[in-house]
Amino acid sequence: MMPTGSSGNTPPPVAAGGPDAPDAPVTTAPPTRASGGAAPSRLPALALAGPTASGKSGLAMQLAQALAPELPVEIISVDSALVYRGMDIGTAKPDAADRAAVPHHLLDLIEPTQSYSAAQFVIDTRRLIDEIQARGALPLLVGGTMLYLKALREGLSALPTADPAVRATLDARGAAEGWPALHAELARVDPVTAARLQPRDAQRIQRALEVYLQTGRPLSSFHAGGTDGSAPLAVPLLSLEPADRAWLHARIAQRFDAMLDAGFVDEVRRLRGRGDLHAGLPAMRCVGYRQAWEALDRGSLDGLRETGIAATRQLAKRQLTWLRSMPDRQVLAADDPDVGARLIDAVRRHLDAAGPQESHT
Repeated sequence: MMPTGSSGNTPPPVAAGGPDAPDAPVTTAPPTRASGGAAPSRLPALALAGPTASGKSGLAMQLAQALAPELPVEIISVDSALVYRGMDIGTAKPDAADRAAVPHHLLDLIEPTQSYSAAQFVIDTRRLIDEIQARGALPLLVGGTMLYLKALREGLSALPTADPAVRATLDARGAAEGWPALHAELARVDPVTAARLQPRDAQRIQRALEVYLQTGRPLSSFHAGGTDGSAPLAVPLLSLEPADRAWLHARIAQRFDAMLDAGFVDEVRRLRGRGDLHAGLPAMRCVGYRQAWEALDRGSLDGLRETGIAATRQLAKRQLTWLRSMPDRQVLAADDPDVGARLIDAVRRHLDAAGPQESHT
C-alpha cells in the first residue's frame, strides 16, 4: 500500500519542494562481482511500475532470478511508504528472504515522524544507480509512487524548501478555521492548483500556500517553468496495467484481507502507542494506515475493510492515470498469465539493444 501521489485524476507536475529530507541513507552493498563476468548494460537503469496490487514486487523478483546467471540485479524501491521503519504489513514491504536473495535499496530509511521528498528520492536514486552499475549490476526501479518516477525521468521544478515556521502557522490556521477555508484562500491566489485539490487535502493545500507565502508566486507558476538543473534521466519504463479492472479490484481486496490477517491493525496500534505520531503526518496518511488510524479513533473496526479497499482502489486509479500520462512507457498486461515471461523477454530486448560496456570491475 502506498500514499496517494496526487489528488483527482490529473497528474500534477513534478515539484522538488517538500519537507527537509534526511541525510542520504546508508545501504549495504553486496560484494563487487569478480572480473571475468558479463559486462554491465549501457542502460542507466530500468523501471517497473504499475498500480498497487498489480504484482510488481513478485515479478521483479522473478526477473532478478531469471537474469542472475548473466547479470545481477539490485532493486531500488520507488515507494514513498517503504521508506518508513516500523511500517511493514500495511506497506507490503519485501520480507527478509527476498531481501537476502536480491539487494533492495531505499527501505527503512527514516522514522514515521520524518518526511521524505521527491527531490531526496532523485538524489538518493542517482547515487544508487552509479554505485550499482559500478558493481556490474543492473539497477531495477520498482514501485508505484509515480511522483518519484516522474521526478527522476523528467526533472524537478525549482521550488523553495519547506519553512517550518510558515508550516506551523498554516497548521494552526487549518485547525482553527478548517482546511476548506484555506482552500478557498488558495483559490484566490492560485486557482490552477486549487482546482486540482480537494478542500480537505491539508498536506497539499499547506504546501501550495507555503510556496505562495515564501515567494509571492503561485505554485502553478513554478510547475509551468523549467527545472532546477536536475537533468532528466532516460530510464525505460515497463508498465504493468491490467486489461480487466475487475482483476485488479479482486487482487486489492485479497491483499487487504491478507494484511488484516497478518496483524495490520496491531501494527497500527503499536505505531499509535509510540506517542510521537499523529494522524496528520505523511506516514500516517498512507493508504490503509489512515483508515486504520481513523477506525481506532472511533473505537470500532466496523467498516475498516470496506474503507481500506475503497481507498486502495482510488489509489490504483490515480496511479494508472499517472502512467497514462507517460507515452513512452511499454505496457504489459498485468493480468496476462504469461506476464512474467513477457517481462523477462522485454527486459532482454532492452539489454540487447543497449549492448555491453566496459566493466567497472
